Amino acid sequence: MDAAILDKVQQWLDGNYDQNTKDEIKKLQNNENELAEAFYRNLEFGTGGLRGIMGVGTNRMNKYTIGMATQGFANYLKQVYGEAEIKVAIAHDCRNNSRFFAETVAKVFGANGIKVYLFEDLRPTPELSYTIRHLACHAGVVCTASHNPKEYNGYKAYWKDGGQLVPPHDKNVITEVEAITSVDEVLWEGGDANISVLGEGMDQAYIDMVKGLSIYPEVIQRQKDLKIVYTSIHGSGITLVPKVLERFGFTNVHIVEEQAVPDGNFPTEVYPNPEESEAMSIGLRKAQELDADILLGTDPDSDRVGIALKDKAGKWVLVNGIQTAVLACNYIIEARKAKGISQPNDMVV
Repeated sequence: MDAAILDKVQQWLDGNYDQNTKDEIKKLQNNENELAEAFYRNLEFGTGGLRGIMGVGTNRMNKYTIGMATQGFANYLKQVYGEAEIKVAIAHDCRNNSRFFAETVAKVFGANGIKVYLFEDLRPTPELSYTIRHLACHAGVVCTASHNPKEYNGYKAYWKDGGQLVPPHDKNVITEVEAITSVDEVLWEGGDANISVLGEGMDQAYIDMVKGLSIYPEVIQRQKDLKIVYTSIHGSGITLVPKVLERFGFTNVHIVEEQAVPDGNFPTEVYPNPEESEAMSIGLRKAQELDADILLGTDPDSDRVGIALKDKAGKWVLVNGIQTAVLACNYIIEARKAKGISQPNDMVV
């Protein structure tokens, strides 16, 4: 095996890593291919953050790779904001270890003297984006691997505008993350007093905001019995999507119970992407049985929606994200004009 890989392995066996991690490495030593895959490189922190298979090693999602990334992110935030109070918000999805990873991120930020708002349980990524702005945070993190298979997890990094990192912050954060070369550089403990827990209060603020986006609430009232089937595909959408539909006034919503319980193993799907027909198949059967008007599905962190509806011949058709975006943007633009609420600086990005 390559000497550089063996050197990394030995560093983990000799370093300040927990005993369970070291035991797992020793087990991997019986399988050179897996050991090499786990250590042949460092898991890359890109413009969207981290994403990879969970497990021990420098090329895997684990406490240590996440902790080092968070330390680099914290160092950059302190560079930018100096002595000012820095605030971050943290959320996570349904995936295995997502809660543990989110708590790890919170502890590292807290130990760096940063004020942390951590959601009490899984929440949709769009709520995290809103929370950053609502609480005037400087950054945020969501522990999720989006719609990847169950073996994966990830770390999405956000800036104070509620969006993912863009220039110059993306490259600058990457530079700081790459500068952390040892777990000994990470502040792991000592800042629990800086961590506050978010719950129903933030949910209600977010739902109020979403409801306020409706251009024609009177149309919803006329169509409140629209027959909607919704599946969360075992993800975080179940925490808010049914509540939002109820607040809008829809009274005929049917949940796909087989996929309603959050589960990082995704027992009914291999690839939990609501834009794929396989992931929507159970929901589609329910929609057909009920003769529904529309089927909605969200991915594990609920920032992607899949839609199915009937064509003029009564055949169910899955609408992809690009088609949905075109339809939604066209509707919003034309409806705002018709309602007289369009503004000269309205734009689509």
